[in-house]
Order: sequence, then C-alpha cells, then structure tokens
Amino acid sequence: MANTNTTEIIESLAAEIGENVYIDVAKWHLYLSDAHLHTVVAQRTYQLLENDNLSEDNVLEILRNIPVKLGGGKIEVSLLNLLPMQSQVHLIDLLEEYQNKI
Repeated sequence: MANTNTTEIIESLAAEIGENVYIDVAKWHLYLSDAHLHTVVAQRTYQLLENDNLSEDNVLEILRNIPVKLGGGKIEVSLLNLLPMQSQVHLIDLLEEYQNKI
C-alpha cells in the first residue's frame, strides 16, 4: 500500500514540476511537462525528499545528470544547463513544500 502512496506522490510532484518549471531555449519557455522531463525529475528528486536529503547542491547534481537530447539526438545537454536560475529556484521551493507535506 505504501508503494501506491509513493506512486501518487511522485505523480502529483511530477504534475507540479511539469506545470511550473521550464527550460529556456532561445527565450522560449518550454515547460518540463511539454518536454516530457517532469516525471524523471520527480522520480529522482523524490528520493531526496524520502531520505530527508534535500539540498540545493543535491538537486543541482540531479539536474546535471539528466541528459536532454537536442537536434534529433545530435547533441546532449544536461538539464541543469537548460534551466534558467528562476526555474531552478522555483523547483527547489516546490520540493521544499513537498517535503513539508510528506
């Protein structure tokens, strides 16, 4: 039963991330849900929440290790490099709110 609760929390977290965090490409804001990156971010950051290990450095490390393929896979860029500072801050704030809920 705990697994179902965890799945629901991750899905809810993914939805929040997808609607509120975006990458910036040539001044276009592409939300993570549209880029199909919200679920992977939620899954990886949830582990920080679950282990009470949430910190800015840990979140940035996770983002650094999520590759995003561009140009049909010609190049890969870390998600961290695509997120403007405002999105990084918003993500960390959102994760802190979730940590307080669980």
